[in-house]
Amino acid sequence: MASTPSVSEIRRAKFARRLPARLSELVGPAHGTVGLPLHLAWSGLTQFDLDQPRLRMSCYRIVLAEGMRDDLVQYLNQDLLISLWPVLRTLISRDIRDAWEGAFAELAHQATAAA
Repeated sequence: MASTPSVSEIRRAKFARRLPARLSELVGPAHGTVGLPLHLAWSGLTQFDLDQPRLRMSCYRIVLAEGMRDDLVQYLNQDLLISLWPVLRTLISRDIRDAWEGAFAELAHQATAAA
């Protein structure tokens, strides 16, 4: 008899389905102001200056948690994500972190290199 998946397993699978095939698909801006649509930033700020570390981190947290595949590739930047990952991974849910690190060895490597 098959066991029922845990809430965490269901959440991880949900985030994994949204991932791009490769990090190189993340072609979002690395600098300047980004305006997130309401389906992502539905509470609080919608404009984020990527040149300000706190706003950049907030923007990435929101997109990782709320974004669908098209949002991820539009608003996230591969190089910026990799550079932010050692800190960013501590600010997102374990389910999101596990989905991304399970799919992309570059991020898992960044996590262990920073430890």
